[in-house]
Amino acid sequence: MPPLLTFVARLSDGLPLVASFANTTENLDLQKKQAKEILRNLNSNGRSVAKMSIETTGNTIFHYLIHNNACYLTLTESSYPKRLAFLYLEEIADCFIEFLHRTKGDQYHQVIETTARPYAFIQADPIIQRKQREFVDPKSTANSNKLNQDLSDIHSIMRQNINQVLDRGEKLEQVSQISSNLMDESKKFKWGAKKLGFWAKVNTYAPIAAMGLFVLVVLYLKFFR
Repeated sequence: MPPLLTFVARLSDGLPLVASFANTTENLDLQKKQAKEILRNLNSNGRSVAKMSIETTGNTIFHYLIHNNACYLTLTESSYPKRLAFLYLEEIADCFIEFLHRTKGDQYHQVIETTARPYAFIQADPIIQRKQREFVDPKSTANSNKLNQDLSDIHSIMRQNINQVLDRGEKLEQVSQISSNLMDESKKFKWGAKKLGFWAKVNTYAPIAAMGLFVLVVLYLKFFR
């Protein structure tokens, strides 16, 4: 079974640049929704893992690769070799960048960052579909050779459950609210601390001032009356 769906998206906000879907994909609407949620939440905390596998509740698993401020995400069956899925994403990234160089020139980075229209690079879909066909059979000679030639260590790739990933946006909102509340409490504490500091000075210097005033009164009564 080939990769079931593939997205190329802008990392900064998850805007889909191009997407391709296998004809045999079931529950496509749900899977597309999950993919878009992953892409939107990916850089919400300002940092992202370069490679990750995200397990779903079914017999499928998402894999994504970040390269040159773009995210390449695919969905495969759980039985599909993870190493081959990431090799697929690496080839998609190379082909997509080659496509951008050919069609947009050296300024393609700026084009990606300024585009506001989803799927603005849908012309690259045939390239992705061709790669999907190449990766249909994990046991083919070509794919077996790719696995044998792959020397990269992917054992450090992080794995998460899709529910954790999809809940990340809500949790970040909670963290933001907590942070706001802490800032308010901090302001109140700062004002209270100033008041305590003022009264501490009053308690320290008031007896001295009273004694000084008493001495002045005594001197006045003794020498000027």
